[in-house]
Amino acid sequence: MATEVTLDELEDAIKRGFYVLDVREQSEWDEGHVPGAKLIPLGQLQERVGEVDDATRVFVICRSGARSLQGADILEDNGIDSVSVAGGTMGWINSGREVIVD
Repeated sequence: MATEVTLDELEDAIKRGFYVLDVREQSEWDEGHVPGAKLIPLGQLQERVGEVDDATRVFVICRSGARSLQGADILEDNGIDSVSVAGGTMGWINSGREVIVD
């Protein structure tokens, strides 16, 4: 089972240039996402795992934290060091942090 990290740990990781993977659906992404995140919906992740930059630890985020656990497990099963962000994008938004809207 994937390890979870806090929103503070995610914020630090973003500042340090770590890869952030959002596993929500496109419509959720369009409503707002964390800065620098890349989108691969959870249902597509297994077939698109080769697109994930695995040079460093991958921080996986979703809406609230459930899908990101599944996403991190998929990455771990494929040999990619990854963690799930507890609280997800809703926690990020509710904390008043910067959100990117496309």
